[in-house]
Amino acid sequence: MTTIMWGALAASSLLVGAVLALLRDWSARTVGLVLGFGAGALIASVSFELAEEGVRGGGALAVGAGLALGALAYALADRAVEGYAARGAGAAGLPLAVGALLDGIPEQVVLGGGLAAGGSVSVALLVAIFVSNLPESIGSSADMLGSGRSRTTVLGLWGVVAVVCTLATAGGAVAVAHAPDGVTAGIQGFAAGALLVMLIDSMIPEARKKGGELAGLATVVGFALAAGLSLLT
Repeated sequence: MTTIMWGALAASSLLVGAVLALLRDWSARTVGLVLGFGAGALIASVSFELAEEGVRGGGALAVGAGLALGALAYALADRAVEGYAARGAGAAGLPLAVGALLDGIPEQVVLGGGLAAGGSVSVALLVAIFVSNLPESIGSSADMLGSGRSRTTVLGLWGVVAVVCTLATAGGAVAVAHAPDGVTAGIQGFAAGALLVMLIDSMIPEARKKGGELAGLATVVGFALAAGLSLLT
């Protein structure tokens, strides 16, 4: 229950972002700066919470294999989603929700795995997940509303995504609790690989495009905060 509670807290930002999109219009600059901040936080989490911890616990080979598989899995899934979205504007809602799952599930699996392995939540990873989810759900929800989707449909889609991500946290905890160190390191590497591809292919370019010249500074602030939290915890 504790794992599910933390997973639900992290995933709740998806619904929070959807609600915020329903309440008011957000400027592209604001969304871009939050995206930059979230990207920095995720870079720190990939470095200190995933890659470093994985190598320490299960070795570089397991993490390296996980990195390759995670990067490939995300790239292929993202290409499939983009191809589906290109078929028509009427399909806009589902690809956006699936896109959130592509980076949300690995994050939450690792969050649950960390709870199972250490018994305490990684504050740095929790903050990174929460913050990075917000601009994604705000921007995506605004696009869906603009394409004619109803408010009920938008909230329903993000509700499903949040529930699946929460269950992924529990799944990560179960997997790590019953897996050897090498497998755990591979899971951490898989999440790191998927997140790195997501960051370079979509999150960072979108942050720069919308946030302008201040996006880089916001990224550094996010990295510094998450890195500090990681060292403190």
